[in-house]
This record gives sequence, C-alpha cells and structure tokens, in this order.
Amino acid sequence: MRNKEMETRSCCSVRRSDISRRSRNGIAPSDIQTGNVRYQDKMVHLPGGDLLMGTEDKEGFPSDREGPIRNVKVEPFYIDNHAVSNREFKRFVDETNYQTVAEKFGWSFVFYEFLTLEQLNDEEQLQDVPWWYAVKDAFWYQPEGKGSTIERRLDHPVVHVSWYDATAFCDWAGKRLPTEREWEFAARGGLEQKKYPWGDELTPDGKHFCNIWQGKFPQYNSKEDGYLGTAPAKSFPPNNYGLYNMSGNVWEWCSDWFNQDNQTQKSMRGGSYLCHQSYCNRYRVAARSSNTMDSSAGNIGFRCVRDG
Repeated sequence: MRNKEMETRSCCSVRRSDISRRSRNGIAPSDIQTGNVRYQDKMVHLPGGDLLMGTEDKEGFPSDREGPIRNVKVEPFYIDNHAVSNREFKRFVDETNYQTVAEKFGWSFVFYEFLTLEQLNDEEQLQDVPWWYAVKDAFWYQPEGKGSTIERRLDHPVVHVSWYDATAFCDWAGKRLPTEREWEFAARGGLEQKKYPWGDELTPDGKHFCNIWQGKFPQYNSKEDGYLGTAPAKSFPPNNYGLYNMSGNVWEWCSDWFNQDNQTQKSMRGGSYLCHQSYCNRYRVAARSSNTMDSSAGNIGFRCVRDG
C-alpha cells in the first residue's frame, strides 16, 4: 500500500543528500567538449508530431504531476534504441579519463540483495528506505562495491551515473539527454494513451515485456521475468519504434527539471528493476520520478538523443 512518502518519491530512487555526513558540495559540470556523433548506428529517427502527454489514470501519482493530459508538439529527433551500456561508457572513460561523481564522493547506493554479509554489517543503511545502502567504492565499473565487476555485464546498462555523468557522456558522443516529451513520445511507440509501451496489459498472454520486481517488495523477487538486477540493454521485445526497455530495467535521466518552480532535481523516466505494482508502479509510460543531479544508484542509467 502506498504511503505519503511514496506519493512524492519513488521507492527505488534515493538521493545523495539522504546520507548527509558523506555529502559535500562542489560537484561541477564536466568540461567534456561536444564531439563527433558516436554510436549513430544504434539511433532511431522519429518524425515527431503531436503527443497526448501525461495521464489521469487512477493508478498514477498526482503529486508527480503526471497530469493533466495535454497535447504537445514534438520536433523530429533521433534516439538510442537502448540505454547506454557498460561497454559504451567504458570507451568514453578510456578516451577521456572521465571520473564519475560517485568516484569523487567515494560511494554510491546499492540494493541490499546484492551485498555480502560483511557489507550489510559495515555499510550505512538508509532508515526511511532500508533496502538501500550507501556502499563505499560502488562505481559504474564495480556496481556492488570493491571486488565486483562488469566483466559479464558489458551489454547491460551502465549504472551509478549521475545527471552530470550522463550529460558528460552525451557531450562526448555528440548527443544530449532527451526532454520528457521526447522520451514519452518515443516510449509510447505510436500508441496513444496506453499504459505501457506495448499496450494496457502488463503481461499479455503471460509474457513479460519488461524487467521489474515480481513477488513482494522488497522481501522477495520471484524473478519471473528472468532477472533480479539489470537485464541486458537489448532485452525483451522492443516497442513499435524499435526501442528496448522503455519500461523497467533502469531509470533514465532526462534534461528537464522535475518541477520548474523548484529547480533542484532532474526528471527520470521509465522505472527500474525495483519497481513493483503494489508499491511504486512508475514503470508506466506517463510516470515520472526525480533526483538531484549529483545522485547515483545501481538502478539509474540513461539513453541519448540528438536533433533530427
């Protein structure tokens, strides 16, 4: 059952400011310069057009400003057909020697299921959302902390990336982060006002179309979709535009402020492998969440767009 906190905040979204004693100011935008367009072959051209954006669905979160439904115009653009992968982010780091915000802080948030008993005893647990731990040395290349690796997850979405990190990658790749209207236009795949990128039924004919939580959150995940954590970036059937994982898997940063009246957090879309219908069904196309620009976690990634 939802509580008041979840009306304004996703259960699978945590902010760096939640651990005040480990936080510090001074994180500045990267000086990475815009380069030639990289990974163009993974981009899909969308013609733009009119979009009925948002929802007034009773399953929604009104405080997230999902509604009202409004007609907006979307200009033509290109979008990655899948989230930026570990392999792609590694190339970026190898070429630029870029250091992520999590590396500068020395820690990031990790879901408890992925931690060793020693980590569960030693690392700092969040009180309001106790399934999250602030884990020392948890970075994009060692997602569960020291000793972990992405060696077998190079085709999975990169995680533990802040909004600053995502923007730096986009600059290097000659791209940018999507606006929310671009993201939603792409996610809908040409379907008007459907709940998910494939329609209104979560598991049509019993088939899973996204990587989310099954079972009882956060105690037990039955992994009926095949995954406990991230899935490869090109998992499950793509939507009608050929785009993978527009619901579930990892949250995706957008360029917009979550609230124009209070410009402290950036929007995120799509939900993650931790979203569950009973608690935080923000894997719906119109659902929104947010985070501070310096925050990172094991379920936050991104994909890029460019003008079309």
